[in-house]
Amino acid sequence: MSSLILGLDVAPIVIILVMMAIMLVLGLFLDWIGIAMLALPIFLPIVIQLGFDPIWFGILFAVNMQVSFLSPPFGPAAFYLKSVAPPDISLKDIYLSVLPFMAIQLCILAALLIWPQLAIWPL
Repeated sequence: MSSLILGLDVAPIVIILVMMAIMLVLGLFLDWIGIAMLALPIFLPIVIQLGFDPIWFGILFAVNMQVSFLSPPFGPAAFYLKSVAPPDISLKDIYLSVLPFMAIQLCILAALLIWPQLAIWPL
């Protein structure tokens, strides 16, 4: 799998973007542990072979999983909020209210992709 992906004639950042997109889609249906068990054994060797810092990729993974923690339909954080919310607040209201937070997290993910030194600055 690694040699197939590394053999593609695309910029390395495009491969990272595709990985982030795959993890975002997986985050819609799986919890972060399942995604880590499925994706990281495949993605991490590729990231290392592309010459990227694995710590940076780990931080990208963590931010990506924060988005998945809020994203419908799985989004366990929404269900936690529903359990403590007043009865007149619906799950739909909660999903709509987490959208700005998801947008902020996606902006942070984009910033970390554009400026990797933000993630590994003290190192």
